[in-house]
Parts: sequence; structure tokens; C-alpha cells
Amino acid sequence: MNIEIVRADYANLRHADDIPMLLNEYAQDPMGGGKGLDPRVQTGLVDALARVPNAFSVLAYVDEQPAGLVNCFQAFSTFACKPIINIHDVVVLKPYRGVGLSHRMLERVETIARERGCCKVTLEVLSGNEAAKASYQRFGFAGYELDPETGVALFWEKKL
Repeated sequence: MNIEIVRADYANLRHADDIPMLLNEYAQDPMGGGKGLDPRVQTGLVDALARVPNAFSVLAYVDEQPAGLVNCFQAFSTFACKPIINIHDVVVLKPYRGVGLSHRMLERVETIARERGCCKVTLEVLSGNEAAKASYQRFGFAGYELDPETGVALFWEKKL
């Protein structure tokens, strides 16, 4: 099994095809919401990512086949006065789960974060996604808290 982990080039036609395909597969999974991406999103995603300052993606290929994706965005920590990387999507297609792709993609993200002088890497995970939580914990992620007495941070949303 030949595994290749690459930072995506949004202008590369292969990468531009693989990113929305992989994200759509994830969206169809119960942990991704169980519903495919809107066709408008699929066709416009890579161009939109290319226009977002500090966005980057990491792709995994197994035997030259697209197998995994991580989409990231650089933000800023006011408490540390340094940049951070937020991992927004982590995708590993079902046939490739359990072979360490997420770990290898996360290593690449961490390398990029260190190159950018970031103080941390963040991500969100569904509380019921035990496999992903275990993988992230093995990589060193943990719940975020400033003080144990005030509890762990929660990720909330307000749709617009």
C-alpha cells in the first residue's frame, strides 16, 4: 500500500476534483450529517477555498486513489497573541479507515501550523463519534478548558 500525503493545490485539477468528492462522501456519512452536499457547493467549493486567506487542505492518496482530506483555516488566539489552525473537516473514506491516514494528515497539519508560528491546533468532534475521538486523543487532542471549575468549552452555532 503506497500512501501519499500532500498539501492541496487549489489550482491543481486533480486536487480540485478530489476535494469536493471527498467532502461529499463525508457529508453523506452519518457523522457528516447523512446528506450529500448541495451541487452548488460541490462545484464552487475549491474556488471559494482558494479565495479564503489562510485556508489550506491536506489530501491523502492510497495507491494513487483519493482517500482522505483535512480542511483547515488559520485564525488567531487573543490569549496567546499568536495564530492558530482550526481543522474544520477530517475525512477518511470507509475503505481506508484504520490504516493511520488521519494521523498522517494531522502530522502534516501540525507541521504547517509550526511553520506558521501557531500556538495550537483546534478541531471539533461530535460527542458520539467514538472512533474519531479516540484517534484525536491518540494524536494529543483533549477537551479545552481554562479552569476545571468552569468546565470544558462547548462548540455552539447559530445558523444564518
